[in-house]
Amino acid sequence: MYVRRTSTARNELAVNGVRFPLRAEREPPLGDWRDFVRGAIGELLASGTGVSGGELTIESNLPQGVGLASSAALSVALCLALGGDSGDRVGLAKLCSRIENDWVGARTGLLDQLASLLAREGQAVRLDFRSLDVRHVPLRLGGWRLAVVDSGERRALATSGYNERRAECERACGLLGIDSLREIDSARDLPPPLDRRVGHVIGENARVDTTVAALECGDLAEVAACVDASHASLRDLYDASTPAVERTVERLKAAGAAGARMIGGGFGGQVLALFPPGVAAVGRAVAPGPGARVVAG
Repeated sequence: MYVRRTSTARNELAVNGVRFPLRAEREPPLGDWRDFVRGAIGELLASGTGVSGGELTIESNLPQGVGLASSAALSVALCLALGGDSGDRVGLAKLCSRIENDWVGARTGLLDQLASLLAREGQAVRLDFRSLDVRHVPLRLGGWRLAVVDSGERRALATSGYNERRAECERACGLLGIDSLREIDSARDLPPPLDRRVGHVIGENARVDTTVAALECGDLAEVAACVDASHASLRDLYDASTPAVERTVERLKAAGAAGARMIGGGFGGQVLALFPPGVAAVGRAVAPGPGARVVAG
């Protein structure tokens, strides 16, 4: 995802030929990419960041609605192009999250924004969303390879079941009288389907730590097992899969993937697969790269 600034002006911003006033007042969502531009302008101005006008062009080879964080990439790229990087990248991630929450209507957290802003080449990022602690973990694949394959099913976070799942987890917290599902280790006191939603969260948190430990000791077979278990939990407990996603997972496993899992907000999009040495990878090869940055010239 690229946002190019080609000129400057004083009172107005033009993005891909569409003109936007430089104001912070929130307006009802339009339901397309213009909400991200309006949100970036509004949130930056509200934060005290000066936003200058001019001409911007959005360019991307990142497909929309396939679980590759295109919405977070757009928010981050717009804010960087508009001069929003003060050095506090966690603060900038929070601002970008507000764009999606309050201007677009998707109740996302901070995962995609922080991953985009804090990524390092050749490393995974472990994020703790209670403390906002960030730890980089070397991703030494050796002969193993990561690849993504499109399920062919598109979804938009604001209109998929993503917001519904988020609300179910919040309802579970309310029934249990807690602030975070990390405060419990069992979902047995909850009615269905909340018990399954919470069961997924508890198991997924444990799998994150198991995966980090496996990466640190170079046990890629264990990482693949965690990938498989994560997908099964998303499918069976979180009800976030679709027939198209399941067919894609089955195809990847049949091709020799040691682990395969839907990625993104679920309900469609791409599937990530981990292939062992000696097996020809299917799909588009992926690897961790450097974080979002401003490139002059």
